Amino acid sequence: MLRILDSRTGQPADAAPSRRGLTRIEAHAPGLDPTSLRVLLTADLLVRTLELDDTPVWASLSDPEPDPGLTAAATALSIRPFESAHDGTAGLGAAQVIRVRRAERPDAPAPDAPARGPLVAVAPVHWEGAEAPFPALLADPAALRLTLLRVPRGEPVRLDATVLAEAAATLDRWRRAVAEWARQPSRPVPDEVRARLRDAREDDLDLPGVLAVLRDVAQDPGLPDGARFETYAHADRLLALDLPRDLGRFA
Repeated sequence: MLRILDSRTGQPADAAPSRRGLTRIEAHAPGLDPTSLRVLLTADLLVRTLELDDTPVWASLSDPEPDPGLTAAATALSIRPFESAHDGTAGLGAAQVIRVRRAERPDAPAPDAPARGPLVAVAPVHWEGAEAPFPALLADPAALRLTLLRVPRGEPVRLDATVLAEAAATLDRWRRAVAEWARQPSRPVPDEVRARLRDAREDDLDLPGVLAVLRDVAQDPGLPDGARFETYAHADRLLALDLPRDLGRFA
């Protein structure tokens, strides 16, 4: 079961109710800026993790009128759409609410936020290049997503063109490898690897830990290529980096 650090109390909390009732993820991301985008990405990752554990989950925005530019940027980053927190909540019977917001004031509740449930604070994103963050940040959305996944959400992210280019090169290398591995007979994800992936994502949403497992899988000489492929495909259900994109492109 996913355990998440409650930024209000400093203590870990279960992300899902004990009776497997509905968990609601509510993101507060006002304005178009990289930090708001990181808030939405964190909420998206929470939703994906809970779904992998077969936990009913419903994601919403606390902002009644989200910035259209932020919505478009989120879509480019493979962040799935959110509902409005002010629409369709009646009758959901949510037993748990997890609020996701910026870390600048983690003790300040978002508008209309319920008092119960953990608070997930997300550290800021700083753009260090000379260009404006948008649209430069979205030149390669998957590279930006990978860059944000590499840093624990409680730590600030510093972005520049060099960092994004390095992430793009990593993605290109992984996609080519996945395409090559797919040419071999399929093999199941090894139980130990599956457990490591699960433990990382359920340990306070440790995405750097998930990425470390993928690096180990790529370098392990004892794993057949078919198992590597299935491992990367399985992990991509959470990461959403389109790792199998190049299947069939390389002879």
